[in-house]
Amino acid sequence: MCTSDGLGRVYRRCGCRDEETGKQFGVRCERLADLSHGRWYFSLQVPGVDGGRDRVRRGGFATLAEAERACWELAQLPGPEAVARTWTVRRWLRFWLSELEGRLRPTTVLNYRSIVEKYLIPHLGRFRLSKLRVKTVQRAMDAICRQVVRGGRLISPGSVSRIRAVLRSALSEARRQGIVGHNPARNLRLPNGARPHAVVWDDEHEVVWRETGVRPRVAVWDLDNLARFLEVVRDDPLFVLWWLVALRGPRRGEMAGLRWEDIDLAAGELTIREQVIVIGGREHLGPPKSVAGVRTLALDEATVKLLWELWHEQRRRRGGVDPKRRVFVHANGRPVSPDWLTRRFAKLVKQLGLPPVRLHDLRHAAAGLASAAGVDLKMIQHDLGHASPVTTAETYIYVFKKMAKEAVRASAELLLSHAKIRMSLEGASQA
Repeated sequence: MCTSDGLGRVYRRCGCRDEETGKQFGVRCERLADLSHGRWYFSLQVPGVDGGRDRVRRGGFATLAEAERACWELAQLPGPEAVARTWTVRRWLRFWLSELEGRLRPTTVLNYRSIVEKYLIPHLGRFRLSKLRVKTVQRAMDAICRQVVRGGRLISPGSVSRIRAVLRSALSEARRQGIVGHNPARNLRLPNGARPHAVVWDDEHEVVWRETGVRPRVAVWDLDNLARFLEVVRDDPLFVLWWLVALRGPRRGEMAGLRWEDIDLAAGELTIREQVIVIGGREHLGPPKSVAGVRTLALDEATVKLLWELWHEQRRRRGGVDPKRRVFVHANGRPVSPDWLTRRFAKLVKQLGLPPVRLHDLRHAAAGLASAAGVDLKMIQHDLGHASPVTTAETYIYVFKKMAKEAVRASAELLLSHAKIRMSLEGASQA
């Protein structure tokens, strides 16, 4: 026995096997009567970070004294250090995920779990926390960078960055609890990669797409295409939803979760408080994507009028409108789902023969409209529900530039027409 509390013991065993069954004799081998046969092992219970106790087994010691000394040294360690020596990365990651339940959005936890099971555990799960080094993590990330994903392409730099971010967050929590002394997921060398920026569907891009079928990865409509879409779908039952997304940029889940009590028609305001999220094929109501997602959007007179018309239409059909009911519903009163909205929008775009965009890309269009109208970046960030204006600027920079050029051109034409100046671009260039 290596501890006075009875939580540890030392024993001797060997690797001899039964010739018939192939099973090891272990501590039951008759040859253990010879002190030179077998090796010494110890078994010890240590406190776990989850509040329980873990049984730890170590072996391969040549003498009883060596085994007892190792057992005693492990027993003297504080709980966090004992966890570092006994828990594997696999066990810590799964425990960390379980602790996130209820603290983060369910979809976020689901994404983290997918990354942990698909990438981190296969490459790092077998290592003990106390043995995890920067070199070990770097090798794992290098191996992940060489993985081929769907379509025969290498995994994108953005995906690699997200994988590292999950690992870094998990190990930061281990460091906060005193389990590890440093975070080996910091200061790694990762491939550089820029996120795909949105391209505005102008005449040139549209001609190439119609001739070749090749389209940008992320694209948004220009003002003409957006106006054409809204004109054609004016009689669609969900016209108000399409209008709101194009004008104010809420997310599809936020529109699906919008209730009449969230709209103040008298003040001309709409408040985003929750959204519909889909997990495992089932819909759930939850908070917006971030704290910044809870926001109030100002509404113009035309939008307020559209919402009044929708409210009167639903009251006429159902004999009244419950403030807690969802705003956007099917003809039978069942609320629309985010996935259904995506499919419905794609179907309308295809029927109209417009350049392809996603429903989410209308957020890009809303950002561009606001920028062209002179709205400052901080206000656009607020309206889109971004936590930082940096996210807004990086995501929509090319849309902003395109809309800015159109706005400058329009401003110049307005100025020239009012000043009655006759000036051609050709004449200006010659001058």
